[in-house]
Amino acid sequence: MAEKKTKTVTVTQIRSGAHRLPKQRATLLGLGLTRIGRSRTLEDTPAVRGMIEKVQHLIRVEENA
Repeated sequence: MAEKKTKTVTVTQIRSGAHRLPKQRATLLGLGLTRIGRSRTLEDTPAVRGMIEKVQHLIRVEENA
């Protein structure tokens, strides 16, 4: 059986979550980002895209196939 290929995105934290709104800090934690330079590969879903949009100024996003 052929597996479905799910789209993924790699998010990397490029700025600190310190001195940010609590919602933004919680969003970074929800994305699995705890330190500058830390990266996570996540499934590209509407929920993840919404989280990315909320903290787009703190992260770098790379599209994966």
